Amino acid sequence: MAYREMDTQGWQVLDRAHYLHPFTDHAGLRQGGARVAVRGEGIYVWDTEGTRIIDGLSGLGNVNIGYGRRELVQVAAEQMLELSYCQSFFKTTHRSAVLLAEKLTSMLPDSLNHVFFQSSGSEANETAIRLTRHYWDLAGQPQKRMIIGRELAYHGSTHMAASLSGIPPMYGAGGDIPMPSVTHIKTAYQYRNGFGMDPAEFGVLAASWLEDKILELGPDNVAAFISEPAQSAGGALCPPETYWPEIQRICKKYDVLLILDEVVMGFGRTGHWFGHRRYGIEPDILQLGKAITSGYLPLSATVISDRIADLLIDKGGEWAHGYTYSGHPTCCAVALENIRILDEEKLVENAGATLAPYFKTKLDAFIEHPLIGDVRSVGLMGGLEIVQNKATREAFPYEAHIGDFCAAEGLKRGLAFRANGDTMSLMPPLVTTIEQFDTIFDIAREALDATAKHFGVAA
Repeated sequence: MAYREMDTQGWQVLDRAHYLHPFTDHAGLRQGGARVAVRGEGIYVWDTEGTRIIDGLSGLGNVNIGYGRRELVQVAAEQMLELSYCQSFFKTTHRSAVLLAEKLTSMLPDSLNHVFFQSSGSEANETAIRLTRHYWDLAGQPQKRMIIGRELAYHGSTHMAASLSGIPPMYGAGGDIPMPSVTHIKTAYQYRNGFGMDPAEFGVLAASWLEDKILELGPDNVAAFISEPAQSAGGALCPPETYWPEIQRICKKYDVLLILDEVVMGFGRTGHWFGHRRYGIEPDILQLGKAITSGYLPLSATVISDRIADLLIDKGGEWAHGYTYSGHPTCCAVALENIRILDEEKLVENAGATLAPYFKTKLDAFIEHPLIGDVRSVGLMGGLEIVQNKATREAFPYEAHIGDFCAAEGLKRGLAFRANGDTMSLMPPLVTTIEQFDTIFDIAREALDATAKHFGVAA
């Protein structure tokens, strides 16, 4: 039988036989089988059963301009025909990588002028740490080795990136994680770490945990602090406005590099082009990815400040780091076209001025739902935290997997949204319309109502 003629069950048999999925309980997957996606257009994805699903997650926070944009396909084809591959080793460059590096730096703060390309966010964070360590070696301070991250952070799943992440369930997938040179502090999660406080006071308190850790380790031993502007996989954790100015002040006070992971937050997710613009952050190293190509091809970028790049270039000798696909011509060409579309169609501006306020209003209405203890959002990223007892903020037991149950109820009704722990997260594409938002939130409410009924929570 030709593959295209196979039914869902046939694809599931092949899937179980050969394809290991990321972040998956494969025994559970074998019991139920995978949903087999076949087509995408706009904010929708269709599967082999003909079911249309609203992608309320933009893939994994990356398909910002939606599915099926022929402009990106055309640019990819043209680049492949002209120059399908070019390595960037051995004093070789090519036009699409140079143009993309120039374009990115023109969009970023004046101090960020050098770009290193990879294929994933995990690799971008690996590069950031290697740069940090190399910088302090060249600066004559090799003892500055410790990296401080945050609880519930997600920075990727390679060995170092998983260590940087503050999600303990990841630590068992490979052993010796987190690495001893990485430590974590509590994050700006007010619902759990500062409930009832004035948000401005909590922001200052949460930032002080970084200073406490630096002093505990000794400032001469701390190389960098790594953080997302707002945390997606942690459950849509959005810091108070006072948090980032204090973090910036503390990093400068103790000469600790600030590494900003914008793999999710970049290219419009916060309603601004970048999360550092939204929060007024001035990073030493900036990581971009995901929506840099809207997910059409894999690409990430590590953008380096002049402070670091000047020392690396002048005194570093050979930079013995890189990847076969660093600056892949087609990926870079698609990224340039994706940025053009975001710019010319004013998708970021529309997200900030029109979509994000509506999104927030619709989200905030869920605080009255019997399952929802907290509602959080920035731009087009939002979270609805499910609790067992709204008065005490008591969570459901882990074994209940209530978030997974709710996500499944959403999927049955035609909406993909995600359980980050027991927080139901939404990150819709920037091309979502007001009418489509109404449908998204109607389904989300139906899914929560069905979940409440199943778990015996009175509406």
